[in-house]
Amino acid sequence: MRGTSHRPVIGIIGNNQHLNEGYAAHTSGSMCTEAIARAAGCMPIIIPSDPRLVSTDELLDLCDGFLLTGGRPNVHPEEYGEEETPAHGAFDRLRDAVTLPLVRACVDRGQPFFGICRGFQEVNVAMGGTLYPEIRDLPGRMNHRMPPDGTQEEKFAMRHIVRFSEDGPFAKLMGSSEVLTNSLHGQGIKTAGKRVVIDGYAPDGTPEAIYIADAPGFTYSVQWHPEWNAAGDPVSRPLFEAFGAAAGEWSAEKRGFRRSA
Repeated sequence: MRGTSHRPVIGIIGNNQHLNEGYAAHTSGSMCTEAIARAAGCMPIIIPSDPRLVSTDELLDLCDGFLLTGGRPNVHPEEYGEEETPAHGAFDRLRDAVTLPLVRACVDRGQPFFGICRGFQEVNVAMGGTLYPEIRDLPGRMNHRMPPDGTQEEKFAMRHIVRFSEDGPFAKLMGSSEVLTNSLHGQGIKTAGKRVVIDGYAPDGTPEAIYIADAPGFTYSVQWHPEWNAAGDPVSRPLFEAFGAAAGEWSAEKRGFRRSA
């Protein structure tokens, strides 16, 4: 881990939830904060996903990068020009209002972000793409959803391989064109957004890894859950380390100096 005197600050996008007795909360899983601190070497802070409380400009100034986390509510289909149906599930419109403009601003500025699960889907929608409401209902597709029962270890167990483009950035980062992942999601990319490059697929053809073409910063997003055992997993750790390095470079530039090579 980098020295603690000035670690890059990563804003972890929270979810709006109601806990016991309807108590409203902004939440994020501890796996995400631990992954940022232990695998990325950065300072994690949880961002309340409510545009009435935070603005895009404030977040860009405060943080060196952003982790777009998973979450049970989905991006509302109105954000990509489609009608709401029961298959689309629950929504978090306040989070939509924070993350979608934030992604676009990060792409423009070159500020790093890393999308996971719902975050992967947010990146595609932010760039003008669309989503399937339920992957498992499509002919020839697998059920990518998390099992409803079992221990946490069983729920986050590895599910299937993801194959990357031979000369793409994910293969270069992993040192392999094929990795085993714990892919857990209900929705998926229908049409890729402008500049969204699909660089990895599940065996059934479902997009699982993307980045933004010609973006100056770190823009990787995945449909699996690398926050699980991030510091110890050979697939997860390189992703968080690369994200942390990118955030470190951004932080150094912001403070007026470059990190030594």
